[in-house]
Amino acid sequence: MTGDRQSSVEAWRKIALASWTTPVDPQIFGDIEVDAGALVDFLRAERERTGTHVTVTHLVGKALAHALATNPDVNVRLRRGRFVPREGVDVFFVVSISDGKELSGAKVSDADRKSVAEVADELQRRVERIRAGEEAELGSSKQVLGRTPTWLLRRGLRFATWLVADRGVSLRRFGLPDDAFGSAIVSSVSAFGAERAYGPLNPWYRVPVLVLVSEVRDKAVVVDGAIVARPMLTLSATLDHRYLDGAHAGRLVRSARAYLEDPAAFTEAGEER
Repeated sequence: MTGDRQSSVEAWRKIALASWTTPVDPQIFGDIEVDAGALVDFLRAERERTGTHVTVTHLVGKALAHALATNPDVNVRLRRGRFVPREGVDVFFVVSISDGKELSGAKVSDADRKSVAEVADELQRRVERIRAGEEAELGSSKQVLGRTPTWLLRRGLRFATWLVADRGVSLRRFGLPDDAFGSAIVSSVSAFGAERAYGPLNPWYRVPVLVLVSEVRDKAVVVDGAIVARPMLTLSATLDHRYLDGAHAGRLVRSARAYLEDPAAFTEAGEER
């Protein structure tokens, strides 16, 4: 290696050392593509059968709840440095309010035990209450957060999360919900036209996985050795490495994929009833 090249390498290393500190972020990113043919047919049939506006996002939330219920060793909460099994599978759905100018959300409890239509109905009722300012718990939280200075909010959130998540102290009387985000978070990015996007796992979430849902698009794929056009759904996930490793992630993916590729089979098996 010449002196000039050696000098260049050393300079780059110094820049890198000056730019970053020791890695402390446990986030893992990944995405999968799912053949959405059966999924689209199932949603159409469910809308006609129930009269409920079930969407791809609802179904992904249901599939994720199924995957967590099938793999209970991942459906845990981190408390005092130990993993504690959750009593149920609760999925938090991110929603837009104020004509898309603000984000909010609602948690559907025991989503694994409810049908897709029931998940959609419950979420719709909660969202309508939030938009009308009638969701007392979330409304109180937003008022408290909105009045708090940023520097104080940072310390307050850290302390509140420690009290609620690590010590099991309820702060509901102060407008802060217990276990606000449940077992997992689902959000749609289809309105943005993004095929792949990854959401950050906020330290206050305390969930093992966050899934972003794209829109279903026709793509050229290989089926039985032939190139055909198929409706495909891309799911992008952010995982917390503290909760799961590659083996856990693989099991979650297989369970969720199986559900999404043939949701009618699980309904017919009576799982949702």
